[in-house]
Amino acid sequence: MTTPDNHHRIDYLEFAVASIAASRAFYGQAFGWTFQDYGPDYCEFRDGRLTGGFFHGTPRPGGPLVVLYSQDLPATEAAVAGAGGRIVKPAFDFPGGRRFEFADPDGYALAAWTAD
Repeated sequence: MTTPDNHHRIDYLEFAVASIAASRAFYGQAFGWTFQDYGPDYCEFRDGRLTGGFFHGTPRPGGPLVVLYSQDLPATEAAVAGAGGRIVKPAFDFPGGRRFEFADPDGYALAAWTAD
C-alpha cells in the first residue's frame, strides 16, 4: 500500500498475542488466513484483502493496533502531535521501513509507518 492514494489510510493491524502458534492455528483454521514468519516473535497474516501481524507480547485490552500508511512520516508525526495526539513511541526503524506509535485523545493506540 505504498501508493499516494493510500496516504493516511488504515494499512495494517497488529495483535499482541500470548502465543503466535496458537493464534496461527486459530485464525488459520477458523478463517483460512495464511502466514509469513519474520523471526520467532513476529508473524504476518493475510486474510485475502488486508495484512496484519501477530507479535509475542501481552494482549492489549481494546483490540489490535491499527496501523496507518504515510507517504511522509515526519509530517504525519508532527500532524498527530499538533492535533492533540500523544506520541507513545517516536519513529524507529524496522525491517522494511520506519514507524511511530501514538495515542489519540481518547487513548486509542495507533501507529503510522512508511516504507524504506
